[in-house]
Parts: sequence; C-alpha cells; structure tokens
Amino acid sequence: MGAKDSGSSDFGPVRLDKWLWAARFYKTRSLAQEAIDGGKVRYEGDRAKPAKSVALNARIRLRQGFDELEVIVKGLSDQRGAAPIARQLYEETETSRRQREQAADQRRIQNASFESVRPDKKQRRLLEKLKRTLIDSGLE
Repeated sequence: MGAKDSGSSDFGPVRLDKWLWAARFYKTRSLAQEAIDGGKVRYEGDRAKPAKSVALNARIRLRQGFDELEVIVKGLSDQRGAAPIARQLYEETETSRRQREQAADQRRIQNASFESVRPDKKQRRLLEKLKRTLIDSGLE
C-alpha cells in the first residue's frame, strides 16, 4: 500500500512536512515547510516545526487557499504516492467538512452576485447613449 502503520518493522518517525507532502496537501516539501513556518499548520492545536514527528490519531489543522481543514492522521508515510493511497493517510473531521462546504457555498453566492453587477452588451450601449446625451445637454 505504501503507507506505514505502527505494526511494520521498518517504522520510523515521519516529519510533519514530509507527511503533508505525502498526503498531497502540498505539491512540494518546501511549500509544506513554508506553510508550517507561516503558522498555517497546527499540530494538536499548537504551532509546530517542519521536523515535528507525526503520530497516529493526531489532529492537524491546516489552511489550503480559502479552506481550513482539520484532519486526523490514520497512516504514516514519507513517500508520495497515488491520490487514492494518500487519502488513506488521513480522515477529515465532520465539523471541518461541514464548515468547508458552507464556506464554499458562501463564496459561490458572493461570486454569483458579482456576476450580475456587470452590465451586458445591451446595457452597456444604453449607458453609453445616456452618457452622450448628458454630455450633449451639458448636465454632466
């Protein structure tokens, strides 16, 4: 499977930055290190360093773009594998999933309201015509 569990004989400590990279939260280890150093990743509620050893059933809270995720470590790996394998390394908490979906809905609603503010071609022509008439009449 690629993921190490606590029963394997070659089990060793896995760094937090390597685990985040292997679980596919960040594309590179250096991005994972920057996120940890920047305070965007919390391990068991506290700020951590990139070399922090990850333990099973630990809670990790991290920011990815607009979303904030809280995951529970279910497997350890320091090797990046396929996405289905990476998803087996963690489980997102139910409250985190609900909050993420609500925030996505809010962003969708906000974006939809901004799209309707921009005038279409017909409305633009009417506005230009109105501006020309105001300029010609000297009201502007």
